[in-house]
Amino acid sequence: MGFKDSTADKFLDGTFASHIERQHGSPPSVIVIGAGISGISAAHILHNASIKVVIFSTLKSILIPNNELTTYYLCVKVLAPICYLGSKKIDLLMSWTYCYDSLQVLLLESRDRIGGHEQDFLCMDCFDVIGCPVLLHGVCNENPLAPLIRSLGLTLYRTSGDNSVLYDHDLQSYALFDMDGGQVPQQMVIEVGDVFVRILKETEKVRDEHPDDMSVLQAMSIVLDRHPELRQEGLAQKVLQWYMKVKSLYYYNKSLVHCMVCVLSRGLLLDLQEHVLSGGHGLMVQGYHPVIKALAKDIDIRLNHRITKISYGSRKAMVTVEDGRHFIADAVISTLPLGILKAKLIDFEPKLPAWKLSAISDLGMGNENKVALRFNDVFWPTVEYLGIAAPTSYACGYFLNLHKATGHPVLVYMAAGRFAYDLEKLSDEAAVNFVMLQLRKMFPQATEPVQHLVSRWGTDPNSLGCYSYDAVGKPEDLYDKLRLPLGNLFFAGEAVSMENQGSVHGAYSSGIMAAENCRRYLLERLGNFYMIQLISGRDEDLEATVPLQISRM
Repeated sequence: MGFKDSTADKFLDGTFASHIERQHGSPPSVIVIGAGISGISAAHILHNASIKVVIFSTLKSILIPNNELTTYYLCVKVLAPICYLGSKKIDLLMSWTYCYDSLQVLLLESRDRIGGHEQDFLCMDCFDVIGCPVLLHGVCNENPLAPLIRSLGLTLYRTSGDNSVLYDHDLQSYALFDMDGGQVPQQMVIEVGDVFVRILKETEKVRDEHPDDMSVLQAMSIVLDRHPELRQEGLAQKVLQWYMKVKSLYYYNKSLVHCMVCVLSRGLLLDLQEHVLSGGHGLMVQGYHPVIKALAKDIDIRLNHRITKISYGSRKAMVTVEDGRHFIADAVISTLPLGILKAKLIDFEPKLPAWKLSAISDLGMGNENKVALRFNDVFWPTVEYLGIAAPTSYACGYFLNLHKATGHPVLVYMAAGRFAYDLEKLSDEAAVNFVMLQLRKMFPQATEPVQHLVSRWGTDPNSLGCYSYDAVGKPEDLYDKLRLPLGNLFFAGEAVSMENQGSVHGAYSSGIMAAENCRRYLLERLGNFYMIQLISGRDEDLEATVPLQISRM
């Protein structure tokens, strides 16, 4: 007996519904790759999701009068209105709803811990309790992390308002020193800061005048050539280099076409595609550990599972890990860092399309590293940042003073760009010695650190970099292309954030978006399954039947 005939009988005796329930009794399944905040937020959303589908059981008969337009609704879809030009009797399926209370979610992480970049120094003794303090860009309700931060009662320490020339710290919270350890007069820092703001304003004009793309650094050089009065000499020139390094920390080699100089009070260099949140900036005293811990609750997380292959595109997806094991699910959400994708360390089957590969290749991957030093005593002033002014921006740097916000005697040296990669060529001991050499020039009474930690994000096999950025001369739609799903393969992470690339809240929101898109995909696929079974089980009159409700016009 063919499927069409046998199905009609099963509808009448009620066995078809139980057949579907047996076949689809287990909830849909999703594999999430990566236990950073993006992957954990996606897994959290899916773990707490539910899907309702319609199971059809018995048949009734109704009469559709002449020339009446009748709209039929399905639980997960709205069928198109059907107009009968003559009186017709059709069969109507009665239905009941089958609900999956949750999805099956499996989270695979290559590291031996969760948290990704967001948990730099959790293993340092003093951070075992407080976590690693990190900046929150945008202390406002608009920040997608705000509700969670409020509900957890986490402590924030404000570092700047909306109008800081230094973006995430107010100028008054800095103490600036030269390479010989001499402190720069505060009045000079303020005056050079005003010059720097003028340079930023002129850089915007350079962008508008040049159709060809260039880096922010190139644009600043053009400005200084046009306006020699903005050039500085001696110590003031070193201070200007420090401004250019610290202020342009993440944008120095970025595409000028994708950047804008936006004058907000004293001036800010902002990413054109990034939506900068209001409320200034703050330090999350306990770090992101409480946030990640809360999101990860009750999720099935498998650590030390390094991905080697992702197969997608059929009704199922399969993820292969390093030891040869396979994990199969209905869909996959990848939060693999851009650096891993650029290095082509993962095999995709089928291969990623050319437009997706181009987006991966054309986006830039930046680097930032930290050298955290814990001391027994505090020998530095009670400012938030200790800056180092030098003849070249490469040699400029700064220390983040965590003692002021947390009470723990910790300084964190920040290294970004090319210097961050060069720092990774040193051993931990050599890196600490380099940092301490500069610190002792600033504070001759400096004591030896009792503990240190050095990050190496550029060579970390789990990340191969820190944040994405717009490379010079590349298209503007790269983030959009990287974000687009491929069938049952979805993408999340800071590099696919719609407005906040390179930020924690951008990674978080991208995970939520990927989870919602994945849930919608599963819902549509389940709805299509039941509707296909329904349509193929009767004659063409059955295509006009509607299970849940009928509205007549």
